[in-house]
Amino acid sequence: MSETAARDTLEPLRKLFAYDAAKVAAMFLGIWVLFYVFGTQLGYGNNGLLALVRRVTFLAGVYGIVVLALNIQWGYAGLFNIGVAGFMAVGAYTAAMLSSSPAGAPAGLGLPLPVGILGGMLAATVVGLVAALPALRLKADYLAIVTVALSEIIRIVYNTPAFADITGGASGFDNLPTSPVNTLLLSDPSSTISEPTAVGEAVFSFFSGFGIQRFTAINTVYTVGVLVALLLVYLILERAGKSPYGRVLKAIREDETAAQSLGKDTQNFKVRAFALGCGLMGLAGILWFAMGPRASITPVTFRPNITFYIFIALIIGGAGSNTGSVLGGALFASLLFEAPPVVRNLITDAFDVSADPANLIEALAPVASGELAPLAGFLLNNIDTLRFIGMGLLLVILVQRRPDGLLGARKETAAGVSLGADTRPSRDTDASDVAADATGGGADD
Repeated sequence: MSETAARDTLEPLRKLFAYDAAKVAAMFLGIWVLFYVFGTQLGYGNNGLLALVRRVTFLAGVYGIVVLALNIQWGYAGLFNIGVAGFMAVGAYTAAMLSSSPAGAPAGLGLPLPVGILGGMLAATVVGLVAALPALRLKADYLAIVTVALSEIIRIVYNTPAFADITGGASGFDNLPTSPVNTLLLSDPSSTISEPTAVGEAVFSFFSGFGIQRFTAINTVYTVGVLVALLLVYLILERAGKSPYGRVLKAIREDETAAQSLGKDTQNFKVRAFALGCGLMGLAGILWFAMGPRASITPVTFRPNITFYIFIALIIGGAGSNTGSVLGGALFASLLFEAPPVVRNLITDAFDVSADPANLIEALAPVASGELAPLAGFLLNNIDTLRFIGMGLLLVILVQRRPDGLLGARKETAAGVSLGADTRPSRDTDASDVAADATGGGADD
């Protein structure tokens, strides 16, 4: 096949992947297929396969939401916020305080869950505003220091025994508000074995036909809801990014002094962007911890490492690109976070690796005599630690080789018509021909 023919054959595919929706759909499809193959090789049944795919999809969804929130701050406005975990904690804790049962320990207010969700987002937004007003006068590294310090202050406040009656202290909340999915599917939302509602009967009947247990079905429906929330957040931020507001944020990121010279109140724009991102981080914390399948809120959950995971995901996808944020969040959650333990199980099942050396020296010493089992056993038993080393190496490589990430280098259109080389008239083209093309044809048409 000639080069021209090959190019013509691939042209429809290239046009298809010019759309953001096609890229995201292809990525999720690839992740689902990969983990379906993993589960099949591990001998999982339908219930286990769905649980495996659902878990990675859920993590991809919540990572996508919080990475989008960080992107509006760092990717659009250039605000270096390393306090992401703290704002997620504010959202999750506030929702739990508002909507959990008054009879629990700690006692909540028992308000409807939508009130708790909106209250959690509002609380995260307000904390973001309070932090932004003084902190955004600082630049770069100084802003990062303030935000990471604020995140740790929030975590320590929730952890202190002095507020245990309100926050639960080190134990956190054990009576979290009931997920809206439980309310939709179960007659008694507090019990997963209660009688189903009419909707629940239809849903459980559908899943039971494939041998799927009720608990997995409930979590799957909740994960679909998280994906819907991800889509809504993406559409809102995509619209905001293309609006005059978004263009001002990008101007501030590139040169704040130039933006000020054009009469823009850059401080006001930065405060609003910071508050918007914090509110969405609060939403991610609610969906992830307060209402998700994990349903656990403890101060230790919101350590700084979760902030750095989110930054890695954004760097992978590309700062400044909403589509890149979704891609980066999903790729991080699936390939870097969930895949290594699954691969370890695959290798352990396929090969008899029973060696368990105590340290790297004991693992490397037998390699000289041709024995690789100790090294393989050491790597498999320490794959969780090696996963973090791999993240660090990937981050170094990305910063050096592709600092813009997968989609962060895309150029934005500044003209109403395409100015590509294939659309510009040649020197020999008559002006009348160009005018005829622009109006749809000549007089003979």
